[in-house]
Amino acid sequence: MTRPVLVVTNHVPPDRTGALQALHQREQIEVALYGGRLHHGTAGVEDPGVPLRRVSQRSVYAAAASGRYRAVIASSAGRVALPAAYFGARRAKLPFIYWTGIWHQIATPAHIAAAPLVRWIESHADAVIAYGPHVASYVEGHGARNVFVAPQAVDEDFWSTESSGDELRRSLGSPEFLVGLAARAEPGKGLDVALDAWRRGGIGNLAIAGATTDQIDEVPNVQALGPLDPLQMRELYAAADLWIVPSVATRKFREPWGLVVNEAMHQATAVVASDSVGAVAGGLVRDGESGLVFSSGDAGGLAAAVRRLKDDVELRERLAAAGHKSIGAYDYSAWANGACEALASVSAGRIAC
Repeated sequence: MTRPVLVVTNHVPPDRTGALQALHQREQIEVALYGGRLHHGTAGVEDPGVPLRRVSQRSVYAAAASGRYRAVIASSAGRVALPAAYFGARRAKLPFIYWTGIWHQIATPAHIAAAPLVRWIESHADAVIAYGPHVASYVEGHGARNVFVAPQAVDEDFWSTESSGDELRRSLGSPEFLVGLAARAEPGKGLDVALDAWRRGGIGNLAIAGATTDQIDEVPNVQALGPLDPLQMRELYAAADLWIVPSVATRKFREPWGLVVNEAMHQATAVVASDSVGAVAGGLVRDGESGLVFSSGDAGGLAAAVRRLKDDVELRERLAAAGHKSIGAYDYSAWANGACEALASVSAGRIAC
């Protein structure tokens, strides 16, 4: 019987279940979840649909070294879990694969102190699975070798299901031009940049998913919708003429990807994003080709990009169509291919990728 691959991570957010299931079908995996701080806007699922064990960070070493697995994949989360997975795999003489979405040095004291060890693991891992080419370039700069891109993906069937958005649009007052944004009131998400852009006026109506009325200042033509479930989010993507992702880099955060970009593109909604968004650095949003890009933190640049697409319907439709075409390559199968290729490269694959 083929031994499974151990995948060590803190949480499995809903958008990642399909990716892990696709990899399990090909390679047979077991996920070790250790919990801890939530880095995603939504909580992790209880049952990701693959074999699962719940562990503490400290017990990861014993699991990786147990001899029950043929390879170990570990994500970049967890101060103890990552080195425990690495050294446990080495104890068992197993291939170790590092899985990461980080593309800049997080500048908190704890992360700076851990940086030498993390970079050592990056450069000594047998292979690396990266969210995109921006992450691949980052780890290669630290000496990582044998790097494979597993593109970030969402549930294509769900997010591409046709929605008119008409009812939601009517509930918002049937604005002439509607812009959507998903942003929590926390550093890094760029909510303040968006509000500054709207204070300048003349760029339509903004509907914000996630933020509540008490979390934002009173700004003309801005409505806070509060938390939305996936069905409501899909309706908002469909209702919006344009979607913005104004994330900014902070000491603690830089948007690893921004899956709202994928979701909006599945609804053929044009996207404007800052250059601090991973989906921009990773090549999904290409300025003037599949979206518009502005400088992080530049409210005037955001306002100008929105105004440009508000006034130029032909350009907006062209960018929306290009984004919709591009997103087809970012599916769960493509993610599983990247992980499968990493396993095959260290002679730990079960099937041909």
